[in-house]
Amino acid sequence: MNAITATDPDRIAAREERDEMFVPITSGVVERLGPVIRPHRRLALAALATILLFVGAQLAIPLLIKAAVDSLTGQAGSWALSSIVTAFAAVIVLNSLTNYWSDVTAARLAQRIIFDLRRAMFEHLQRVSQSFMDRSHVGRIMSRLQGDVNALQEFFETSVPAVGDMALLVGIVGVLFALEWRLALLTLLLVPVLLGVRALWLPRARVVFTAARDSSSIVNGALAENINGVRVVQAARREAINLADFNRKATDNRDAQVTAAWMAQIMVPTIDTLTGIALAIVALGGAWLALGGGTDIGVMVAFIFYVQRFFEPVRTLAQQYTAAQRATTAAHRIFEVLDVPVEISEQPFAPPLEAKEPSISLRQVTFGYRAGQPILRDFSLDIAPHEVVALVGPTGSGKSSIAALICRLYDVWQGAVVIGGQDVRNVRQQSIARKVVMVLQEPFLFTGTIEENIRFTTPDVSHEDIVRAARAVQAHDFIEALPNGYATMLDQRGQNISVGQRQLISFARALVADPAVLILDEATASIDSFVEAQIQQALRVLMRGRTSVLIAHRLATVKDADRIVVLRDGAILEQGSPQELLERGGLYADLHRHNYASFDEI
Repeated sequence: MNAITATDPDRIAAREERDEMFVPITSGVVERLGPVIRPHRRLALAALATILLFVGAQLAIPLLIKAAVDSLTGQAGSWALSSIVTAFAAVIVLNSLTNYWSDVTAARLAQRIIFDLRRAMFEHLQRVSQSFMDRSHVGRIMSRLQGDVNALQEFFETSVPAVGDMALLVGIVGVLFALEWRLALLTLLLVPVLLGVRALWLPRARVVFTAARDSSSIVNGALAENINGVRVVQAARREAINLADFNRKATDNRDAQVTAAWMAQIMVPTIDTLTGIALAIVALGGAWLALGGGTDIGVMVAFIFYVQRFFEPVRTLAQQYTAAQRATTAAHRIFEVLDVPVEISEQPFAPPLEAKEPSISLRQVTFGYRAGQPILRDFSLDIAPHEVVALVGPTGSGKSSIAALICRLYDVWQGAVVIGGQDVRNVRQQSIARKVVMVLQEPFLFTGTIEENIRFTTPDVSHEDIVRAARAVQAHDFIEALPNGYATMLDQRGQNISVGQRQLISFARALVADPAVLILDEATASIDSFVEAQIQQALRVLMRGRTSVLIAHRLATVKDADRIVVLRDGAILEQGSPQELLERGGLYADLHRHNYASFDEI
């Protein structure tokens, strides 16, 4: 395998992620997040209240220690030591409880917001048009559903503690100045140094962290690709070559992660060093002031405790700013998905599709998948009720486009698709799904039982109806032979049963739905010749009494059709009964003569 070059798809995708990893925190994204947070404002206020109580307890502890020192050293006006101990115990309990409840409340708030976002994205993706799904990379969509949502979840879980850190920082500065303003000024002289170190560290850290994220994406992509293609890898005996390539990518990832870990930890000793210097300043400055009678021991002790805590929220807030940048990117990408327009929608108070006489009429239809590149041009086709029409033709002729338009997976650019005298754009979308059922070349079975898969389109159908439909399409015998019969669990996409068995289950699913219009999109293309006769008999049962459109892959599929429509370049080349077309000597006859048995769908 060649070494990865600058044009390698993994690197290109990584560069795209890098360009948008760190973006400015814009008001637009904040405004969009407002409606997402608003339903949970009570929980948000409760989280803020508990974190502020926690901050108050944190600020009170050094003051109580100061009071205890003052009491022990006999300072004038000091409290009784017993009262200080009681107050200290109460503050410690308050500190523990508020710390626990602030974390729990922040996590609950984050989970509820993320739940709403994830549900909204899933719901929206169920309604967007097929054209969007056609041009979208599934991996990118999954990245937004998982990675971006998780990044936003992490931000929400840490945002409430970040508010507490900000309040703690302000509180510490205020208390320091209230106790001894000269020591406070000496201590804060180190803040510009910290900000300078941060400014030097951040650009390099961005490069290192991005490289670590890129390398992780490359390794994950290599894992997914090789696992999905393991059969091809084994057949080509490329195990050693692929292992060497993966080893190189994994090594790069290891090195990048080690560098990122080193870069992430470099700020820790920096903060510790500045904290030590600040403590030294407090000790020396406090001693000088104490010797001059300008302060007392209790103030110095309190200063030491406050200085130890001062740089911790500074470090946390710096990390939180980076997390906020990532969350802004994640929110922007999430809202991009939610803003995808729903191109196919139904009119208010639209009537259902009746299809009592299920005729199909495509009237001067122009349609394509990309602007300026129509597949069908001024195309017209009429199919009578209960007629079986087969569509044949080479790749790109428009067969599957016609099927998709009948199901209203897409809308025509011009013209109309009419079923039973009703334009599909003027009826309820759910009613189309009830009256028009499509069986695909590669049946998609979901993880679940066989019975659940058969009743997928009709969830309230009875078990008896499911068995009746399975018997009709000759699926009952093999289902009963399985260990758990209709309760047998199917693996992902039904991989634990054969292709022919999966197709028979899809036929049973279509039959139990009892549609008025049936579309078979290359439904026998993946079936071997040993089970083809069984499939053909099941098809006859399935099509009986229905208007049927067959997208033909094998000529054996179309021999029982009432009419064959031969397509080329989005236009009807010839049509008629199988016998008429054979006698005519056109394209269909030529295909038949050469035993053409593989027409690809678009």
